[in-house]
Amino acid sequence: MLRGFSAESLARSQDRVSELAAAGGGAGLGEDLFAVADVLRSQGSLRRALTDPSASADAKTSLVQAIFGGKIGDAAVDVLATAAGARWSAASDMVDAVEQLGVLAVVISAEQATGLDNLEDELFRFGRVVTGDPRLRDAISNTQVPTPHRQALVRSLLEAKASPAATQLAVRAVASRERSYEAALDGYQKVAADRQHRVVAVVRTAIELTTAEHDQLVAALRRMYDRDVHVNVVVDPAVLGGIRVQLGDEVIDGTLASRLDEARRRLTT
Repeated sequence: MLRGFSAESLARSQDRVSELAAAGGGAGLGEDLFAVADVLRSQGSLRRALTDPSASADAKTSLVQAIFGGKIGDAAVDVLATAAGARWSAASDMVDAVEQLGVLAVVISAEQATGLDNLEDELFRFGRVVTGDPRLRDAISNTQVPTPHRQALVRSLLEAKASPAATQLAVRAVASRERSYEAALDGYQKVAADRQHRVVAVVRTAIELTTAEHDQLVAALRRMYDRDVHVNVVVDPAVLGGIRVQLGDEVIDGTLASRLDEARRRLTT
């Protein structure tokens, strides 16, 4: 999570992305910003030049124009100039921010196309597929294999089966610096949730919830957190009964498995 000057600069840059993506072309803007993030990550001298606190905003904006003008879309140049003209606590923060700005642009494109419920569900479901298939997870995460090859694998799995935005983000997650591929997808879901001013809850239950049970759970969580809640349900027989709800770092564990574990601990103390 970015803090201090970097958090303020990210917020300013996000506002600019929102303005430009709202006019259309968010998917292309996102792809351009992803490409820029890759360049900045690999070019330390450029990264430092664009975040040099002793250089003027005008000088850094001119540098952006000189290097990226004509190579990426005008909207991406505009966003990058906005970011370069801001102040960053560390050079690496700007790289992470440009990546996040790309995700935001793609999310806005999905919002305009079909809404964000579908995008969140698609990213969650594909993350579960990867988690449940060790061979696929290894194939996607194996850094000994060139990133474009692993991205091509993800694209081949999702094209014509998922929305363009979900496919674009799932492919991008291969190159993410998150601790795992699934964590990158979770982060993208959070961007979509934040766009709608809501939180994401992961619910584990032994059996699939009925529509009525799902709606009751959503209503209860909304009352508890005073915010809209998007619920992702994971059917996990290991919970035995009850449900386990996780929102970020907060966990509400009402499963039979947890109560049995607690009983065992009391018997052994």
